[in-house]
Amino acid sequence: MAAGLTYIGALVLHAISSGNRYGFQIMAATELASGTVYPALRRLEKAHLIRSQWEKAAVARAEQRPTRKYYQVTVDGEAALLDAGKRYRFPEVETVPKEADR
Repeated sequence: MAAGLTYIGALVLHAISSGNRYGFQIMAATELASGTVYPALRRLEKAHLIRSQWEKAAVARAEQRPTRKYYQVTVDGEAALLDAGKRYRFPEVETVPKEADR
C-alpha cells in the first residue's frame, strides 16, 4: 500500500504520527470532513499502516462523552509515511502532546 498511498491517506497518517489519536482530533488537524477521514482510517488499518483500540468505556463515562477509538501508526505505517514525505508536501499539523494510553 505504501506505493499506492494517496495524499489523503498520507495526510491522515501524518496527523496520527503528530499525536492526533482519535477521529475528531484527526479531522481538526487535517481540516477534512468525517466522510473523508473515517474511510481513510479504515483503509489505513486494513493495509496495516495503523492500528486502533477502543478506550475503556469507564473513562468515557467519567468524562460524559462517547467512547473514542484511538489510532497509532505501525512500523509499516512509519515507513510508508517516510516514503510519502518524498512525494507529498504536508501542511503544518498541530502536534498534540502524547497522552497516556487509556
